[in-house]
Amino acid sequence: MNTDYLGTAIALLSELRETQKDRLETGAEWIAQAVEADKLVWAFGAAHAAIITEELFYRAGGLACVSPLLLPGLTCASRPITLTSLERQDGVVETYLRDIPIEKGDVMIVHSVSGRNAAPVEMAIGAKEKGAKVIGLTSVRFSLSTESRNRHGKRLLEVADLTIDNGAPPGDALVKIEGFPQPVSPISTVTGAALMNAMMAEACFLLKQRGIDPPVFKSANMEGGDEWNRALLERYRGRVWYL
Repeated sequence: MNTDYLGTAIALLSELRETQKDRLETGAEWIAQAVEADKLVWAFGAAHAAIITEELFYRAGGLACVSPLLLPGLTCASRPITLTSLERQDGVVETYLRDIPIEKGDVMIVHSVSGRNAAPVEMAIGAKEKGAKVIGLTSVRFSLSTESRNRHGKRLLEVADLTIDNGAPPGDALVKIEGFPQPVSPISTVTGAALMNAMMAEACFLLKQRGIDPPVFKSANMEGGDEWNRALLERYRGRVWYL
């Protein structure tokens, strides 16, 4: 191949494994504490950042207590897709937050690669005001290369309780092609999903060390999967959105 996206991505993941280790361990501890206290882990991202929310929700091997916030107009199911520019509009997320039952002891994961727009910043601030600990997943390098684009004058890394760096370059796209000015192939979904799954795995380990079976979904395509999952669905139905 003339390009090496995979090699570059693997190298970046190896780097993040070392640089984000302590932060992932802290986030895992917060999540383990929340599960032990029968609290929820919320997840939010706007537009393509919402892919990480979907990665964490209702997934074989994933925690059943993850409650996604896939807000209308802020996901890639929007038509036309340009509607997702609502994430830049002040007040949109604050309107939804009034009815979202985030509680003290919950954990909120907010994903935004640039971290500059109104939606992720409002979600982080609102969740903190409700008593949740906020984990911000963002590109530190990208974010620091921009200015805030919301009325708070803040970026996600400035309002989150804990920032995890996904390592994406400014603009997110990873591969440069000679003679073409725009890099291609974004990386934030690859690194973001890997980092979040690493954090969740560590949280599950911590729970088991404390004698608690983590509430983890089994694949419905495995024998016994439906029965296994039914108990988890009953446990969180009415609390986790979309269940």
